[in-house]
Amino acid sequence: MDSQPPSGTSHSSHNNTLHFLAEYSDMILGSIFGLLAFYFHLSHSPYLSVISAAVAIGAFSITVSEIAEILAERLEEPYASFVLTFSAVAVEIILLFMIVREGVHNPAALETVKGGIISAVIVDMNVLLGLAVFIGGLSYKEQEHNEDTSSTYTTILLVASSALLVPSILTYTDNTRTLFEASVMIALLLISFYVAIFIFQTRTHSHFFKATAKSRLFRIKKHRNEEEDEEDEDYLFERLGNVTNFISIFVLIFVIGILAELFATDGMPIAKGLGISTGLAGLIIALIAVAPEIMTAIKAARDDEIQRVINIAMGASTVSIMLTVPILMALAYGNGIRLTLDFNAFQVGALILTIILAWKTTDDGETNYFEGISHLMFFLGYAIIATLYH
Repeated sequence: MDSQPPSGTSHSSHNNTLHFLAEYSDMILGSIFGLLAFYFHLSHSPYLSVISAAVAIGAFSITVSEIAEILAERLEEPYASFVLTFSAVAVEIILLFMIVREGVHNPAALETVKGGIISAVIVDMNVLLGLAVFIGGLSYKEQEHNEDTSSTYTTILLVASSALLVPSILTYTDNTRTLFEASVMIALLLISFYVAIFIFQTRTHSHFFKATAKSRLFRIKKHRNEEEDEEDEDYLFERLGNVTNFISIFVLIFVIGILAELFATDGMPIAKGLGISTGLAGLIIALIAVAPEIMTAIKAARDDEIQRVINIAMGASTVSIMLTVPILMALAYGNGIRLTLDFNAFQVGALILTIILAWKTTDDGETNYFEGISHLMFFLGYAIIATLYH
C-alpha cells in the first residue's frame, strides 16, 4: 500500500511560497526590472529602459527603507530617524548626481537638478507629511508630538531656505563668477550650520526630538504585534546584525546608483524630446526617491507614532538642503561642472511657503486629518505649476 503525503503538506508548502514571495517582493521586482532596464538600454529602447530603471530603483529603495526601519527599531531617537532619513537622502543624491553628469552636454539637466533639490523638500513636507497626517487623522481624532521638534525644524528650514535666496538674487547681475563663488560660500555655510544642528540634536538638546509621552496605544500595539514579530523573525534582515545590515544598505545603494545612471542617460533625452519642464522632471525624481519614506511614515502614523513622522519629514527636508546641496556641488565640481544655486522665484517661493505651512500645522504639537489635507492641496497646486512653468 503506497504511502501518501499528509493532506496539509502541499497546502503548507504553497503558503510558504506565497509568504516568501510577499516578504521579498521588493527585491524580486528590483532584480527583474533591473535586468530588464539593462536589456532595454542595450536594445536601444530608451522608454522601456527608463520605466524599468524607475521601477527597479523604487523597489530596491523599499528594501533599503525596510532595512533602515529594522535598524531604527534597534536604536533610540534621534538616531533612529537619522538612519531612515540618510538612507532615503542617499538615494536622492545618487539620482540627482547622475542627472548632474548629463549637464556636460545638456545644460537643462542642471535645471532639473535644482528642481529636484527643491521638489525633494516639497514632497517630504507636503506629500509625506500630508499623507501620514491625513491617514493617521482618520484613525485618531488628534495625534500628539513634541512641539519642540517641529518648532526647531521649521526654524532651521526657514534659515536654510533664506540662505538659498542669496545666489538667486545675484542672477540679476552680469557677473557669473560672483554667482558661483556665492553658491560655494552658501554651501559651506549650510554644511557648517548642519554641524551645529547635529550637535544640538544629538548632544545638548536630544530631548527636543523625542516623544514627550508614550503613544496612547503603545501597550495595545505591543501585545497586538507580538505574533507578527514572531513571524517577522524569518525575514533575512531581521536575523542579521547591525553592521551587516549597514553593509547591505550600502550595497543596495550602489546598485541603485548603477540603475540611476541608466535612468539619467536614457531619461534626459526623452524629457527634452517630450518638452517636459525641468520642474516636473525634478518632481518625478523626488517622488521616486521619497516613495519608500512615504510608506514608512504612513505606517508610523497608523500606529499612532506621529513623532516619528515629524522626525522623518522634517529631518529629511533638513538633510536635503544642508547636505544634498554641498555634496552635489562638490561632486559636480569634481566632474568639471559648475553647479550654482540660482533657484528661480517659483522654487524659492514654494519652498518658503511650504515651511510656513508646516510651521502653522505643527506648532501646537497636535495634528489632525484636515491639516494633512492642507499639505496635499498645496502639493497639488505646486505640481500643476511645476508642469506648466518653463
